[in-house]
Amino acid sequence: MLAGRYELVELVGTGGMSSVYKAHDRLLERNVALKVLHPHYGDDEEYVERFRREARAVAQMSHPNIVTVIDRGEDDGQQYIVFEYVDGENLKQLVERSGPLPARRVVELGIEMGDALAFAHEHGLVHRDVKPQNVLLTPDGEAKVTDFGIARSLDVEQGVTQTGTVLGTSNYLSPEQASGKPVTPATDVYSLGVVLYELLTGEVPFPGENFVAVAMKHINEPPPDLAEKRPDIPLRLVAAVQRALEKDPERRFGSMDQFVWELRQCLAEMGSSDSDRTFIAPSAVVKQSRPHPVRAGRPRWPLYAVVLLVAAGAIVAGVLGLGGSNDKTARGGGATTKPIALHGVGAFDPQGGDGEHDDVAYRATDGDAATYWDTEHYNTFTKNGVGVVVDARRAVAVRRVTVTSDTPGFTASILAGSNPNGPFVVDSGSQTVARSATFSLRGLSRRYYVVWITNLGPNVSVHVNEVRARG
Repeated sequence: MLAGRYELVELVGTGGMSSVYKAHDRLLERNVALKVLHPHYGDDEEYVERFRREARAVAQMSHPNIVTVIDRGEDDGQQYIVFEYVDGENLKQLVERSGPLPARRVVELGIEMGDALAFAHEHGLVHRDVKPQNVLLTPDGEAKVTDFGIARSLDVEQGVTQTGTVLGTSNYLSPEQASGKPVTPATDVYSLGVVLYELLTGEVPFPGENFVAVAMKHINEPPPDLAEKRPDIPLRLVAAVQRALEKDPERRFGSMDQFVWELRQCLAEMGSSDSDRTFIAPSAVVKQSRPHPVRAGRPRWPLYAVVLLVAAGAIVAGVLGLGGSNDKTARGGGATTKPIALHGVGAFDPQGGDGEHDDVAYRATDGDAATYWDTEHYNTFTKNGVGVVVDARRAVAVRRVTVTSDTPGFTASILAGSNPNGPFVVDSGSQTVARSATFSLRGLSRRYYVVWITNLGPNVSVHVNEVRARG
């Protein structure tokens, strides 16, 4: 019994700092969850303050997807926090029991977790220990995030932990945490990406024998190809998880709200069995520029051959030799590809107002690698994406699109549609563009295609020097 009120019923979990019990509140005649700091930390003022801070921080946050704090106190030197009792399993137990979850269920859970974390970020807190064990499921299947025990205030002066201290669970640790660097909301974006990866595949992306080995993988190794492990899930969801797992925080979603927005679009696209469900973006209005003639010039070929894994159940593409006149097999059955003439016609800027240099879109297909279509200049890129629209002059099944640029490091994918103003369908996976990158497409028969840029990388503006297609 604690405080003459809370009767401990059973131990339901234990961690490095505390244990959690199911308890009965004799005063209000209800079950609660009681989190008790381990006795050997009771004399350590830093741990006690961190424990108290968790109670204060979560008590200020009232959100349907965050476990509610009811009370906090001390009894004979024992620090405790009282939470609402959630009578259900956590996500780790669910995935261990059921294996990989259906994509729709994963996205629904991801939205609920993301909403909770975005709410915490708005209140100045980064969770720093997002993992399936810290997400409880109500009897109705609703996700509730708990255990803000190592959360850090975005106001550094109010934070207890300091840069250089590695806290968190290794399987879900962000690269910046593993390196002892400052945390930001992007830290939780990464960890949530790891959680979604595990829910989709039944395994973490970076297993290892010890903390250090796993931490080094988070810092140095790319995650396994999600599309290869789950070829049944939509490419847009693959791209969203991939972006969340970027090593560089600047290459991830600009905020948890942006990540949740993208997950909501993924869910909307799952709402129909129609494989051509449209790409959803607000106010998708594009200024149509006056057609420009294609400039004559000798063809220039990409400098690099690219090896790309085709997502969503497609066959793995071979090494793409794009030089010379020989056509290479694009898919099984001996099919060959041929060049498709493209014509830049405008920009796709659904969250903008004045377009993105529509009048020079033709430069992306003029055969001159020294000219380019470019985005506007951004100090901070907060849009879900912008792109250049190219016209194949007829509906055609494009299999590969090669993009060359003199501003490497940005992230892009290819969209397809039947109208230059949209709507568009996501037709390829997302990848980082170096000097040249080749995207493998699903082969939808569409007239218009968009090089859709979702992250500028190190650039304030992105150049698309040439776009070539084969189909």
